[in-house]
Amino acid sequence: MRFSRKTQGHVERDVVFEPKGGGYFMAYFFFKLVPPRPSFPQDMTEAEGELMKRHAAYWQSLLDKGFVLVFGPVLDPKGPYGAGIATFADDETARSFAADDPVIKADRGFTYEVCPMAAVTREPQSET
Repeated sequence: MRFSRKTQGHVERDVVFEPKGGGYFMAYFFFKLVPPRPSFPQDMTEAEGELMKRHAAYWQSLLDKGFVLVFGPVLDPKGPYGAGIATFADDETARSFAADDPVIKADRGFTYEVCPMAAVTREPQSET
């Protein structure tokens, strides 16, 4: 699977997400984006707000291509964070996706936790 990430109207680079060995098995991963401080949603700067727009566009582009199932902010009373569930060929590819996120590349104190999911249920079970 291939997609081109575009930045300001031009292709920045091609990124390849495809299974190793030519197979088509895809695994699901949970992504937790931890902001640089617990108060981030309330006191982000204008520059951080622009960075978050680029982050959302990055995730949206992969949602549009079918890699991301869902993503968004989580208002946990213990501290807010971003969450997403996506499907990739392997752990290395999932971590590469996280490392390529604009908020990580900007080196502004964001961190990702990436965890493989043991199972995913997306369809209702039919009654027999």
